Amino acid sequence: MTFLINRRRLMLATSSAAAVGAFGVSPSRAATNELRVIVGGGDFGKAFVEAYVKPFEAETGVKVTPITQNIDPAQIPMMVTTKSVTVDVVIMGLPEQFAREGYLEKIDYSIYKKEELDGIIERCKHPYGVGPYVVSLNQVYNTKSFPADKPRPNTWSDFWDVEKFPGNRSLPSVNWAPWEEALLADGVPVDKLYPIDVERAVASLNKIKPHVRKWWMNGSEILQIMRDGVADLADCYDGRAVFLMDHGSPIEIVRNQAKLYSDYLAIPKGSPNAENAQKFIALALRSDRQAAFAKLYPQAPTNRKAYEFLDDKIARKLCTYPEYLKQGYFQDLKWYAEVGPDGMTNRDRLNKRWNQWILE
Repeated sequence: MTFLINRRRLMLATSSAAAVGAFGVSPSRAATNELRVIVGGGDFGKAFVEAYVKPFEAETGVKVTPITQNIDPAQIPMMVTTKSVTVDVVIMGLPEQFAREGYLEKIDYSIYKKEELDGIIERCKHPYGVGPYVVSLNQVYNTKSFPADKPRPNTWSDFWDVEKFPGNRSLPSVNWAPWEEALLADGVPVDKLYPIDVERAVASLNKIKPHVRKWWMNGSEILQIMRDGVADLADCYDGRAVFLMDHGSPIEIVRNQAKLYSDYLAIPKGSPNAENAQKFIALALRSDRQAAFAKLYPQAPTNRKAYEFLDDKIARKLCTYPEYLKQGYFQDLKWYAEVGPDGMTNRDRLNKRWNQWILE
């Protein structure tokens, strides 16, 4: 996926001293009638420009400079502390940590129309960031391995059941590790997933480990795994699975127990154009704009009203489609970002435990 300040990169950021490159220290910018917005690269970036940037320029007369270059998360603290903010809108996976340390502007929800604000999924409305789309990790299976006239897996317990559903498995590793999936497979209900019971999850993972043919690290890798039939069942981004299905691969997506999360649009503290940045984010959360984006790039809207602008053929490919949304759950990013007495976040701690376990 084309992300800008995603969670993997956030975890790699250890200090502001690591921040280098085009967004490092620059002379202070004065307020202008221009916005600098990170839009990402590839098809994602092109869709972002068409759905959000061009309409914003047309409606407000404010020029937007789209930035396709990824940004190192450590660059935000550096820009803020040196009062040299060179970008006005960013996308990030975890606003909690940056907000806690005072690196983000608070979102001005007073400028949103009530019907639009009410349409946005509650989990995607953070005091310091708003989610423009939702991504999901789902169980997928090869329909040749599990034809329609035979039992098909529908839960993570089924995925773990190698006698009833034999075949190779593929699961994500490190920052995308299947902690929640392991607990669900062991019978933990969705509303009891957090705080993560690490050792119970590890015990569950021990059961499936011998049957995992490949631990994948990124979206491209799982796409290749499923396309080549390396695994019969996998934990996969639903967008990647939809892509394969659209291109004729024998793949089926299990919407039940899908793990959902959102990235967030945010404004670095001290942006000279914060007011226009607030307006840009408000536009990107509008239902008509989110529907336009979903038509160009298969990423699910966070504004439920967007489905009023989408035909059913497109809507049913998106993980926030009302029928699917009820079957999944949101990853608790707030819990992941909580810091313990040792100064580590829960995510830090999980990653450390994962790296130990995967080598055992």
